Amino acid sequence: MHTIIMPKMGDAMEEGTLVRWLKQEGDAVNEGEPIAEIATDKATVEIEAPGSGVLKGISVQEGAIVPVNTPLAYILQEGESLPSQTNGKATAAAPAPAPAETPAPAATAPPAPAPTPAPTTRDGEERILASPLARKIAAEHGIDLKQIRGTGPKGRIVERDVLAYIEAQKAAAPVIAPVPVAVPAPAPIAAEERVESLNRLRQITAQRTTEAHQTIPHFYLTMEIDMENVLTLRAQLNQLDESLRMSVNDLIVKACAVALEKHPVVNARYQNGQLVHPDGIHIGIAVAVEQGLLVAVLKHCEGKSLRRIAQESQTLIQKARDGKLLPDEMTGNTFTVSNLGMFGIEQFTAIINPPASAILAVGATKRVPVVNDDGSITPRQRMKVTMSCDHRVIDGAVGAQFLQTLKQVLENPFLMV
Repeated sequence: MHTIIMPKMGDAMEEGTLVRWLKQEGDAVNEGEPIAEIATDKATVEIEAPGSGVLKGISVQEGAIVPVNTPLAYILQEGESLPSQTNGKATAAAPAPAPAETPAPAATAPPAPAPTPAPTTRDGEERILASPLARKIAAEHGIDLKQIRGTGPKGRIVERDVLAYIEAQKAAAPVIAPVPVAVPAPAPIAAEERVESLNRLRQITAQRTTEAHQTIPHFYLTMEIDMENVLTLRAQLNQLDESLRMSVNDLIVKACAVALEKHPVVNARYQNGQLVHPDGIHIGIAVAVEQGLLVAVLKHCEGKSLRRIAQESQTLIQKARDGKLLPDEMTGNTFTVSNLGMFGIEQFTAIINPPASAILAVGATKRVPVVNDDGSITPRQRMKVTMSCDHRVIDGAVGAQFLQTLKQVLENPFLMV
């Protein structure tokens, strides 16, 4: 017998959504055959059968959100039977769109809150387990988290629990008699507010950027780079090979890889009081998607040709937009590039994306008047970049030297070859 569980696809993953079953109850399956689709914090992936047999005991319906390692179903061979369900695992895996629909143990308060419910503890601790987002929403609405029963892992209160509690309070509120015509009614300020649930990608982005900004000592370095020569090279390359449209960002990523090889400390990370030098240069590319922001990671950029970087970059960006990035394609970045130049943004600062120790914020390339050494003025294509650095790893002089090398490579693009 093989147990199909909700897999843990990343260190920060606590629960996942079963999107759909690709096989039905009683179907014969072969080892390695896709049997279901799940949605993680950042992508939709397929679960493969851990063995061959007959699919039985499906206990989680499509659309349900369950903690990692929760049994979803079983693959039985001839003569085998389903395990006993008295341990409650099958019940825990049932879909729970809102606390009001989830059966609660008799010892805890019912999902629909009473006016003064008794405070509830979890796991025998007085500390209430709740996500940062849940605490924020509760604080904004003046809600005591002790009145809410969590449906997350280990009874953790998550955003959906707080929102469900707010809706239940609204539904249970007494009907107020109409105000007499002679007395003007107060302006419905609160009625104009609208609470929107964050999708899972936005939740994880909020959590990780907050942690990074609070725990990493950032400092920022800005430099202006002449882009005339590299834009000329790009035009020539695209003219020679129309099958691959090389972007400015591809050239920037390649230039960063060259600069990182010359300044390996910028590629290192801080961990447990030590500097850890990774096995290669893995550059993350920030990609705007419909649900929020993803970072697609190009692995081992050292020694890769400009053409190969452009090909792999385009493939990963398209997979990110389609929600098909694999966990390995979103983790392990040692440096990150965030480009808002296509939106006309001239300059900005970005939050470091761990485990990297630096992120390069790229602005728009603009034609500006440049004063030459002889006093003459010439229009040139210029671009500003700002690097956010982790001061535990990178000192100001080291970051400045890296940017000098990056500037040299982009202004003399033959150094990329």
